[in-house]
Amino acid sequence: MTEPPYLSGQFLLAMPGIGDPRFERSVIAMCAHDAGGAFGLCLHEELEEISLHELMESLEIAPGVAPDVPILAGGPVEPQRGFVLHSPDFAGQDTRFVAGRWAITGTRDVLAAIAEGKGPRQWVAALGYAGWGEGQLEEEMGRHGWFSCPGSLALIFETPAGERWARAFREAGVDPSMLVADAGRA
Repeated sequence: MTEPPYLSGQFLLAMPGIGDPRFERSVIAMCAHDAGGAFGLCLHEELEEISLHELMESLEIAPGVAPDVPILAGGPVEPQRGFVLHSPDFAGQDTRFVAGRWAITGTRDVLAAIAEGKGPRQWVAALGYAGWGEGQLEEEMGRHGWFSCPGSLALIFETPAGERWARAFREAGVDPSMLVADAGRA
C-alpha cells in the first residue's frame, strides 16, 4: 500500500458546494500533514471583530511599528488560539518551517518582534485553525470538495483575503467561473 500524498506546504481549496459553510471558498495553507492528521490555516476570511493592534494590546504588547491589519479567521478549531504564518526569515520560540516555503509561529514572541520591526519580512496573523484527525483529510479528499495545489507565496502575502480563492484556482490553471457545485451523470 502506498502512502497518501501529504500536503504540507500546499494549498487546499474548497470546491463549490463543499457542504460546510465554514469552508465555503476556503483557501487553507497546509502546515502539517502526515499519517497522524493534518493542520492548516484558513486564509480566505478576515475577522471583523478584532484587528492586530487590538490583539496585541490584549496580550499586553505595545503595537509599536506594526501595521493595524485585519486578523484572519484561521479555522473553526480553537478560535481563541493565535498563529502567525510568515516568511522563513524569522525563528521564534516555537516556529515550525513548512516545506521550505513558509513558517508558522504560535507564541507571542513573533508579535513582539513584529511590533519592534524585528519580525518576519512577510506575515499574516490568524485566530483558530483547521485540523483533521488520522486519515480524515484523505477520506474527505476522496469523496468531495477539496482541491490541492502548490500556489504562489504571493497568494498569502500579496493577495487580499477575499481574492485568494479565485487567484489560487487561476494559478492552478482552473477558471473558477467554470466550477459548479453539482456533478452530472453520463
